[in-house]
This record gives sequence, C-alpha cells and structure tokens, in this order.
Amino acid sequence: MKVDFFNDVIVKGTKNGLNVTWMLAKVIIPVYFIVTFLDATPVIGWIARGMEPIMSLAGLPGQASIPLVVGNLIGLYAGIGAIKAISFTTREITIMAVMLSFSHALPLETAVTQKIGVKGLPVILTRIGLAVVSGIAVNLLL
Repeated sequence: MKVDFFNDVIVKGTKNGLNVTWMLAKVIIPVYFIVTFLDATPVIGWIARGMEPIMSLAGLPGQASIPLVVGNLIGLYAGIGAIKAISFTTREITIMAVMLSFSHALPLETAVTQKIGVKGLPVILTRIGLAVVSGIAVNLLL
C-alpha cells in the first residue's frame, strides 16, 4: 500500500488538527470570557474569600476554586479556560493540573461508569479524595 504523503499525511493531518482546535476552542473561549467577566466584578472576590481556608490546604488562593469547580463540572478544557482567565503562578497551575487530572467532568464520567454498573457516589468520592490528597502532596513537595 502506497501512502500519498501530501493527501494522506499533510491534508488529513491538517484537517484533524483544525477539527480538534475548533472543538477545544468551543469550550475554552466561552469559559475564558465568562470567568474574565466575573473577575471584573466582585463575584470572584466573594467566592475567593469564602474558599480561601479550604484552598489553602493545597497552597492555593481562593480564586483557584473557580477553575476546580468548572473543571469538575464541565471538563478539563473548561477548567483550562478558567485557569487562563485568572492570574495564577506556575506553582498554582501545577497543583490545579494535578488535582484536575484525578477529578474532572464528574457528571459525565460518573454517568458513564454507572452505565457499566459501577456505583456513582464511591467513584465521585474517590476521585475528589485523590484530587485533594494529591493537591496537598504537591503543595508540600513544591
């Protein structure tokens, strides 16, 4: 089987890359704008002050609760959009990335696990528990 480099590799690869970029942009850009808008209002400050004691366990500011909640409810890409909309240090982004790697898109992924017969609540608690423990551990290591 002969491979047509231009059509099979370049054209198809470019189309696939653009499709993935469009798919990600449809999630990241709206979340980025919403969080940026909220950041210009007192809303983020209210949430941050309320969440500061809990977030400090993982060495994060209260504002970190926004991308963590968005990522847990919607998915990783939405969480990334929220992270990008608020100023965080590299260290804080690293901690949030580790936490979101364990716990993201909880409603969708829990529904999928329930379809195969796994109870949802233990899955959610395990994933959130791993996220919290990993956030605390990474905070202590960095």
